Amino acid sequence: MDQINKIRSISIWIFIIPFVAVNTCLILITQFHELFPDHKDIIHNTFPYLDGGASISRTARPYPSWLIFKPAMFLTSYLLIKYWLFNKTIIEFFNHNHKYKNRIIFFGIASAIALTIHAIFLGIKFDNDLYKLFRRVIMLSFVIFEIVAQAFLVASFYSFKDKLSKYINLTFLKLKLALVTLLIVVAIISIPIISLPGNDFLGFNLKFFKHALEWDYFLGVISFYLLTFFMWKRN
Repeated sequence: MDQINKIRSISIWIFIIPFVAVNTCLILITQFHELFPDHKDIIHNTFPYLDGGASISRTARPYPSWLIFKPAMFLTSYLLIKYWLFNKTIIEFFNHNHKYKNRIIFFGIASAIALTIHAIFLGIKFDNDLYKLFRRVIMLSFVIFEIVAQAFLVASFYSFKDKLSKYINLTFLKLKLALVTLLIVVAIISIPIISLPGNDFLGFNLKFFKHALEWDYFLGVISFYLLTFFMWKRN
């Protein structure tokens, strides 16, 4: 199946492109301060995966960081759409009338569109509560759509995993199931908290927790595609 080779190629780039882009922005804003015209934008000595010293958008929205971030997200969105369409073709090959195939396409493509909208509006500043709410809703929509699409895809493959035995490494399918389950549990626990306006929750300052969670969750979401690359056997 030619789609298997295409999915393997696309999936590794869906992992590499956003990972490199986001961490390049982090390195630039923390180590190459002379590149930033406004010194209010620079950040000192942080590893946000652990200390939550900055959000992803905080590192990506100043010039010149957005010159890297925005094109990378647009390209990632395009690859995501191709990824979900190729997966639909594979599902139809094994079970043409599978009950989840249209849901996978809907949520998968919706996540790509949400990511594109987020990238477009990144760095555009309006001192308006409705606009700030809009940005939070778009980012939250991307996360929800992406995780739902991933969950339906894993469930679909599990439903006919015996037919896939000569095409995939079952260990990596199980790892994808474990990863998606973890992402869903974390989302259920954390979304009600991080969706609250401000950073105060029962007397606790959630600012650094939110930032660290954002970075680690981002890594978890894109790791799904790294596992995809290793799951499919070379055709």
